[in-house]
Amino acid sequence: MNAQAVAPGGASHRARVLRALGLTPWQRRQAAGDGAMSPLDDEPLPATTNADCVVLLPATCGTRELDLLGRALNSAGAALARAGRVRVQPGEAEIAVPQARAYLACGEAQAHALGRSLPMQATAQAQIVLVDEPGRLLGDAAAKRRLWIALRTLRRSLATTGH
Repeated sequence: MNAQAVAPGGASHRARVLRALGLTPWQRRQAAGDGAMSPLDDEPLPATTNADCVVLLPATCGTRELDLLGRALNSAGAALARAGRVRVQPGEAEIAVPQARAYLACGEAQAHALGRSLPMQATAQAQIVLVDEPGRLLGDAAAKRRLWIALRTLRRSLATTGH
């Protein structure tokens, strides 16, 4: 006798879970050309730009990791979906990073590079959140949980401090 696993209720179950996590589901108005969501933008940000949030990524991230992180940022709301992305080369001491109210560092090396690059006053005023490197997100449920908690914290922080 084989017992089949009961599948969650589909879209309504997903909506309840997202609401419980405090996330707003978004739908694209136009699909990408091949039907897949595009990964994170690789355009460098000018250092003079004031942004709500900046995401620091390892330069060695693969497409799957970038796609997963991009989807997570999109699901966390507009402020994080539009967050600037800065790629940090391995062993890079300082990076050109814009002033922002919040930073999401994906890995310890990125957080160290951010700490060496930001002025002390900007570091004291900004909220800096450290999460696991994107490579760990693909197979580690605890890393995904920490990412969701960090995104929820950042989203609430950005919502209460203005925009």
